[in-house]
Amino acid sequence: MKHLLVTGTILACLAACSVNGQLIREEGTIQYIPVEGGFYGIVSSNGRRYDPVNLDPEFRQDALKVRFSGRVLKDRASFHMWGAVFEIQSISKQDE
Repeated sequence: MKHLLVTGTILACLAACSVNGQLIREEGTIQYIPVEGGFYGIVSSNGRRYDPVNLDPEFRQDALKVRFSGRVLKDRASFHMWGAVFEIQSISKQDE
């Protein structure tokens, strides 16, 4: 019984360590969302919505086309309730 408890605890810890999603690389468009005081989100080319926690000010431009990569933060919530909470690893303007 003791071994079962230890094994369960280890598995729970491993699951908690891998809470955040895998690396995502996509193209999309920055969109200004005029709710909850206003914020900028990213709508990917396949329609997924991301609520970035670390969008640099130079990319806070409505309708800006970008390439980006990062991870969905499954262990966080946002009061925006608009898209997946997302931490940007890299972002660049997309060539027209």
